[in-house]
Amino acid sequence: MSGNELDRRQFIGTCVAAAGVGSLSCTGEAPPPQSPYDSKGLPTRVLGNTGVAIPAIVFGGGSRFCSVTDEEESLAILNRALDSGLYHWDTAHDYTYDGVISEERYGIILKDRRDDIFLSTKVSERTRDGALRHVEESLQRLQTDHLDLLQIHSVARIEDVDAIGTAGGAMEALHELKDQGVTRFIGFTGHASGEALAEAARRFDFDTMLFALNHYAEGQQDRQQLAIPAAVAKNMGILVMKVIRPREEDESINPAELVRYALSLDHVTAAVIGTDSLDVVRQNVALARNFTPMDAQQMEAMAARLKPVFDSGRLAWMQPGYTDGAPA
Repeated sequence: MSGNELDRRQFIGTCVAAAGVGSLSCTGEAPPPQSPYDSKGLPTRVLGNTGVAIPAIVFGGGSRFCSVTDEEESLAILNRALDSGLYHWDTAHDYTYDGVISEERYGIILKDRRDDIFLSTKVSERTRDGALRHVEESLQRLQTDHLDLLQIHSVARIEDVDAIGTAGGAMEALHELKDQGVTRFIGFTGHASGEALAEAARRFDFDTMLFALNHYAEGQQDRQQLAIPAAVAKNMGILVMKVIRPREEDESINPAELVRYALSLDHVTAAVIGTDSLDVVRQNVALARNFTPMDAQQMEAMAARLKPVFDSGRLAWMQPGYTDGAPA
């Protein structure tokens, strides 16, 4: 089906057919303000203006998850996470590594447990038609007819902000899908320009922002200082990622303290953590259950320790041309 043919009626028909009988058909009816997610006693935080409470740790389905080549093992990880209260799952259309497609793995669980999961995915296309094609394929892979959060993937520069907002841009698709009930909420993500993140937050009516913490080369902008205030002004839910990646430069840093640092930042709701084993699930559940925020002195000490990593520019994903979700 071409993008030009993918109008509202055809899209709804496609996604209902792909999912079969789902918990919410693509009828355009507004979903209930709260869904019966079970955190299994884990503390939760409200995700901005969505009104949805989520645990402070989000299950990340990117490269680490896709590195689990054994399908049964990956499904056991997903089920253990959900059974432990980690019900916010994040993935993307482009999360494909060495033949493993993240959304397809999710779909095997989602087809039976959709109502238990707050589901996020992402589209990297910048046009309306391209974004609709991505969502159509994502729904088929995920074996569902609706999303909870649909995000524009990797807003890296002001030109991206301009492109998604132009006539025929991806924002048109996101608003159409939200109006139709195909997604409850919309958001965007970014790894690079703090200026672009802030401008996207100001210019459009997003519900959430997901961005990489300040791992940046010398001379680049401070994403935290630019992006967070712009999102707060719009009452957006703020999610962070790349939280543990500093250990690639300094293995002596305690990963639990990196997560604690991220979750202690003002206005941050939750951190997306890549998950590749049952041990990581157990560790993340313990972190979420026992979290206590760092005090100002501890935050300053960790920020000082991380500055050389942030300034180094040596991590692979910090290099020019990096695309989140590209094959390893």
